[in-house]
Formats: sequence, C-alpha cells, structure tokens
Amino acid sequence: MYCRFAVSVAWIIVTFAGSVVPASEPQALLGSQDASGRLSGWKSFHKTAVQSGDVWRLDDDGVLICKGTPLGYIYTEKDYRDFVLELQWRWPPGKAPGKGGVLLRTTGPNKIWPKSLEAQINAGDAGDFWGLAGYQLRGPAERLTSLNHPQFGKLTNLKKTQAVEKPPGQWNHYKIVARGETVTLSINGKQVNRAVGCEPVAGRIVLTAEGDEIHFRNVKLTPTK
Repeated sequence: MYCRFAVSVAWIIVTFAGSVVPASEPQALLGSQDASGRLSGWKSFHKTAVQSGDVWRLDDDGVLICKGTPLGYIYTEKDYRDFVLELQWRWPPGKAPGKGGVLLRTTGPNKIWPKSLEAQINAGDAGDFWGLAGYQLRGPAERLTSLNHPQFGKLTNLKKTQAVEKPPGQWNHYKIVARGETVTLSINGKQVNRAVGCEPVAGRIVLTAEGDEIHFRNVKLTPTK
C-alpha cells in the first residue's frame, strides 16, 4: 500500500509540474516578409520615415540583409525578460566591417537609441555589453566604465574578455542567455562576457541598422520565463 501511494504521489508531482512548467521550444524569429517589406512578428523604427523593406530584406536562403541606412532598427512585437537567444551574423564579403548590435530588454519610446542592454557587434568590439540610456548593469571594475552622453544619456560599458569574432564574410554565432539579473554572452562557442545587476525587466529584442550593411540568419529564441 505504501509503495502504491508513493508511486501515485510521484505521478501527480510529475504531471502537475509538467503542466505548470512546460518545456520551451526554440522559436524561429525570422519567418516571412510581406510585399511591403514588413517582417512577421517584427516592427521597425528608423530616423527617417521609410518602409521596413527599404532597409531590411529577407532573401530566399533565409538571410536577413540590413543595408544599414537610415539609422534605426527592427524590434519584436512581444516583450521578453528571461530567454536564450541564438543567432548568426556576418559582415558582407568584400566590404569593410562596421557597426551593429542586438538590444535586449528594450523599453520606453522608440528613439536612437532606446533604453536597453546592447550585445555589441561593432567590428573589433563584438562581445562588449553596453547599458544604453541609463540601463543598469555591473561587472568587474577593470572592464567596466560609464559616462554621461549629451544625446544618449548614461552609458555603461562592460568590455569583453577576449576577441573571437571571425573576419568579414564568415558567419559568427551569438548565444545570449538572460536570466534575472545575469546576462551572459558567448561568441562562436566561447563565453566572452557576463553582466550582473542587470535590470530584470521584460522588453523588446532589437536588431540595429547603424550605417553599415550586416547580415543575420538563424535567429532563434527560447523564452525561459
């Protein structure tokens, strides 16, 4: 009788836990693009009024090509706080690398640039974290600096621990894990940054256009909360 009861209780616990906390599946964020250039599940904001398709083009191979101008970004229609975000990015073959980024937990009005935690993609600086417009984060003092910018407000920079980005034309892999107040960033399989004391708010995920052509593909998100 005791064994039967124990098995029944175990079954109830497993069933209940499974129904309350279902396993999350990765979501492919780059699905389709309509005739106007709007990407399914995304909206766009640019410094100059343009249609999304004037800046962002999804090709037949699923590569999102951003021409870089005018300055701005696309952002998810939904907000996310805790998640695993994976994507690939590259600078186009035969062109000089430039500037770009992925903004996390983006809140507030659309502007250049909104309050968020940026996973930097700028050539030579890929793997840096930036707290934009006052977004708070902490890290080792020897890699952490902050400044007050007259246009962009308080900026906080946490430098990467090592440079592992590939040359232009080759694909790089980003894995960003946001969990509560901790956000980690890995490039090409190596963890290069870890920020703590991050503001644990739900916000938009953003891909930026910062003046230079950049390509993205295999953008996948696994929400964890």
